[in-house]
Amino acid sequence: MVERAARVGDVARRVLLSGIGLGALACALLADTAARAESLPEALVKAYQTNPQLNAERARQRATDENVPQALAAYRPQIIAGLSVGLQAVRDQLPGNVIQTATLKPWQIGVTVTQTLFNGFKTANSVRVAELQVQSGREALRNVGQGVLLDAVTAYTNVLANQTLVEAQRANVAFLKETQAITQRRLNAGDVTPTDTAQAEARLNRGLADLNAAEVNFAISQATYAQVVGNPPSQLRPAETIDRLLPRNREDAIVLSLREHPAVTAAGFDVDIASTSIRVAESSLMPNVSVQGSVSRSRDSDPTLGTFGTDQASVIGQLTQPIYDGGTAASQTRQAKEVAAQSRLVLDQVRNQAKTAVVSAWVANEGAKIAVSASESEVKAAEVALAGVQKEAAGGQRTTVDVLNAQQDLITARARLIGAQRDRVIASYTLLSATGRLDVKTLNLKTPDYLPEVHYHQVRDAWHGLRTPSGQ
Repeated sequence: MVERAARVGDVARRVLLSGIGLGALACALLADTAARAESLPEALVKAYQTNPQLNAERARQRATDENVPQALAAYRPQIIAGLSVGLQAVRDQLPGNVIQTATLKPWQIGVTVTQTLFNGFKTANSVRVAELQVQSGREALRNVGQGVLLDAVTAYTNVLANQTLVEAQRANVAFLKETQAITQRRLNAGDVTPTDTAQAEARLNRGLADLNAAEVNFAISQATYAQVVGNPPSQLRPAETIDRLLPRNREDAIVLSLREHPAVTAAGFDVDIASTSIRVAESSLMPNVSVQGSVSRSRDSDPTLGTFGTDQASVIGQLTQPIYDGGTAASQTRQAKEVAAQSRLVLDQVRNQAKTAVVSAWVANEGAKIAVSASESEVKAAEVALAGVQKEAAGGQRTTVDVLNAQQDLITARARLIGAQRDRVIASYTLLSATGRLDVKTLNLKTPDYLPEVHYHQVRDAWHGLRTPSGQ
């Protein structure tokens, strides 16, 4: 009995050393990571600069900017130049059965200038719609930017957590292999029964399965990180929460979200777009006034004509009043009114969704704090329990299986703590995103902020030119 207790105590000491070694390994990894690792703000900068989804949305916004100069074009004159040149064969039959033939080369050149003076305020309202589309698009771009930054935070913390879990599971497997070998030697010595070795082997296989699952999740998180950030992860530093940037209470967070969240503000602009589009549709029922000037010169080589050329210049004013178009304009007006009513309902829906998102994010963030605290207490209690089981095993009061169970409880508690710490970081960023402030400026990231208004002012008053401001 004393010999068996000594051997169990040896196993217990190995368990203790394994636990200490795992903690030392974690500390060493953290120290090495802090020295040469990539931080979360650096990963966010890369995602902000290179993420394809975000860059595609920026290109879409630049295309939306072009709606404004297209609408402004209706204020400007329309100039059309025409040139016609022909070859004409003529055969004339004159009195007395005299036949006369000729080959003519007529040509005409002219310029026509048309200027709209009044079109039922269609141009003014169309310009207003285009400008509102630009503002709505900017908010949509800001919302996509928030989503990309939150995806980057999630990918970063998942890699970090899964990497830590892999290291913990590897240390656990190493410990289980050593325990299984010791149990086998004790079986050969007749100190334990085959049941003990079967339990040790089963626990080892479970550890191998857990390690494989952790490695699979780690590989998936690495691939997701590369997709979001733009490059595979190297060594990552521990991520920190952003509690300093969050509202003080849930009510403030809700008010902030309803006022600043890009989805809400974009929906508000969409309501203005729909309301203005009603006036655009109604303009089809109003009179149109335009003036047209033209200059032309034509030449004809027919010798039978009294003149060989004509020069013309004219200025014509035109007033048109639609009387009946089959009901098209009326239908378009009714349609625009229904779209406006829909957009108002969508705004209410988006506001409710934003409020729900804030409440959910706030509760999740508070719950994550409790989960981290509970997991830390669980780990401490599991460490105390393991130490107690080890002492009892050294005295012959516990078996190897008891020690293995205590070690498994500790590994499980540490895994829960790692997951809780990951969720805690994600929850804080999610809450900031729900308030509408997850952006480069608020996070103070070391990268220039993308300013969509720069491109807007570059193209707004452009009268000509096929190249984009970027040179394409």
